[in-house]
Amino acid sequence: MPDVSSYDAIVIGTGQAGKPLARSLAQSGQRTAIIERDDKIGGSCIVYGCTPTKTMVASARVAHLAGRAADYGVRVGEVSLDLARVRERKRAIVDMFSGSSRKAIEREDNLELIQGEARFVAPGRIAVGDELELRSEQIFINTGTRPTVPDVPGLADIPFLTSGSVMELDAVPEHLLVIGGGYIGLEFGQMFRRFGSRVTIVQRGPRLLPREDEDVSLAVLDILTEDGVEVLLSSTVSSVARDGEGATRASIAGPSGEVARVVSEVLVAAGRTPNSDALRPGAAGLDVDARGFIPVNTRLETNVPGIWALGDVKGGPAFTHISYDDFRIVEANVLHGGAKSTEGRLVPYAVFMDPELGRVGLSEAEAKSQGLSYEVAKLPMTHVARALESDETRGFMKAVVDTDTKQILGCAILGVAGGEVMSVLQMAMMGNVPYTSIRNGVFAHPTFSESLNNLFMRLPG
Repeated sequence: MPDVSSYDAIVIGTGQAGKPLARSLAQSGQRTAIIERDDKIGGSCIVYGCTPTKTMVASARVAHLAGRAADYGVRVGEVSLDLARVRERKRAIVDMFSGSSRKAIEREDNLELIQGEARFVAPGRIAVGDELELRSEQIFINTGTRPTVPDVPGLADIPFLTSGSVMELDAVPEHLLVIGGGYIGLEFGQMFRRFGSRVTIVQRGPRLLPREDEDVSLAVLDILTEDGVEVLLSSTVSSVARDGEGATRASIAGPSGEVARVVSEVLVAAGRTPNSDALRPGAAGLDVDARGFIPVNTRLETNVPGIWALGDVKGGPAFTHISYDDFRIVEANVLHGGAKSTEGRLVPYAVFMDPELGRVGLSEAEAKSQGLSYEVAKLPMTHVARALESDETRGFMKAVVDTDTKQILGCAILGVAGGEVMSVLQMAMMGNVPYTSIRNGVFAHPTFSESLNNLFMRLPG
């Protein structure tokens, strides 16, 4: 029989909701256990997602700028890449962040870190391995997601890459095939093109980033094409097979029929699958949807009293900052008797290709579908002084505003520092600042945000 330990609270997963929530519970005096199956602490953001990818994106941008040095009147020698050194730098930063997260957990008196795979054995009962059982009336699930592996004939027979393993390569692939044209596929596709790979991105739908407005998707396509990335739209990989020399032959079905590409590596970037199956949610009576996500209400409560789900595992926007806001909602409600919910919260995000795409609020298509009275302001980056001075003029600024109230409904900033400029408009939205105030505001010159003046001057009134 396994040993049984009782806790005031159990948190499953050390991601951006789980870790701070476990610490808050412990600091409130509750005896808390936090369970992590990975050998590193911090969840997918620190270990496999934001931290390592943005570290490597930075290396790719340096390589890109070094290759453009002559455009700025700078003479350099031949540019080469040491991917093993890029990987070493990435690992060091991940270890630093993960180590800090572990120390933060270990210094809490009422918090116990348990490493292993958690699974429900009954409502309020969690087993870790065969030797340990935990009981609590409060259980918080923050187990995240993993890469979805598409059903491509032959894929299981080759050593394909995912968003985690691709960052462990120590040599630049000669030709990288990317299955998927979403955020992950675009970031890695451009990154490895800048590292020196030939890159082919295969996108099932007719557009990249299909949730964005069409003009945004088309501009992103233009940027990648200019960078030398091959993009095949309305296409699917129908089969892959390894040849006798270690290369992979991919058959790709598209609008013009079947085409073939012989590649050295295949990166799967076709969505994410929730890490709920290993939890055995049925043993606790937990509902899951057809894709495996754990449904919650606006207070992040599951269908089982005393069990909450936070972060990516619950479905919805899969962003680190949303996971952290989930923590704030649950902390306020559970520890302080609050009534916070997910209703009405803004969901900002950025796609860290180069230039960045920063997005918040409604797109033009969404405003139209909702029947709103709106106007659109759009400014190409070729009209932004700082972009011209930096010779970084790809992209545009776009904002959707309410015709009557002059409030900003949403924006898409595709340009250098796009995420930062987007955040300026998000702050205006949070404070109910009309676009007319930004149009007439005094911003430091020359900054990218200063051009918000010019953006909103394109609107009447």
